[in-house]
Amino acid sequence: MSAAADPPSGEQLRDVALEAARAAVEVVREHAARGVGVAATKTSEVDVVTEADRASETLVRAMLRERRPDDAVLGEEGDDVPGTSGVRWIVDPIDGTVNFLYGIPQYAVSVAAEVTRPDGTAEVVAGVVVNAATGTEYVAHVAADGTATATRDGAPIRVAPPTPLGRRLVATGFSYDAGLRELQARALVRLLPRVRDVRRLGACSLDLCHVAEGLVDAYVEEGIHLWDHAAGGLVARAAGARTELLTGVGGRDLMVAAPAHGFDEFRAAVVASGYAALE
Repeated sequence: MSAAADPPSGEQLRDVALEAARAAVEVVREHAARGVGVAATKTSEVDVVTEADRASETLVRAMLRERRPDDAVLGEEGDDVPGTSGVRWIVDPIDGTVNFLYGIPQYAVSVAAEVTRPDGTAEVVAGVVVNAATGTEYVAHVAADGTATATRDGAPIRVAPPTPLGRRLVATGFSYDAGLRELQARALVRLLPRVRDVRRLGACSLDLCHVAEGLVDAYVEEGIHLWDHAAGGLVARAAGARTELLTGVGGRDLMVAAPAHGFDEFRAAVVASGYAALE
């Protein structure tokens, strides 16, 4: 199947993503039971990779290759694999690896499916985020008519109701690059007086799912990658949020997410606090 042919449905891709994520979670849990050790570092000595990360992604890639051999794959720990079907899988084998390393129950397997349309536009149409520590499953897909649905453990979820900016609880995160962390800290100091409080939970995909279910009111972070937010971003949007990628003050992707009804006000506060490069 080429990109110009009819792509598989969001429901079909959702089911494949869920099957792969569930299998990967079992691998992660097996590694956790044996004890977690650092296999390598990436951008800095505190940005770690475990053998569980590698084993999880290896399994997901093998399952995708078996079920959909013509699809492309983008994963955090492996090489990009080109495809001919117009479908690309975006995989984070463990989002929140440091939490996993310390035994903090906030780390997830994230699998998303992106479809390239005949006009060249690409859209994420299926996303699954499974908290590997708790088993909680966040799932979203886009139907043929363009409507999107999001669930937590099979039950529909929606973003929080309208809330004044000063009473919004905001999730955030910090880069492993020391220089960018300093810039993020300065922006946070300016944002904090404008909102109720902030939480740093340590996994972008789950932070976005928490926006989707109304557990937090917004999320902002610079330095995230596509595999961090592809699945969780779809879950958030399907539940009534808006997401936007801006250029952060450090020159990297800055994710802003909030319920659609309060997005513009939150985005303005983020920009005014110095998170984004000057627009």
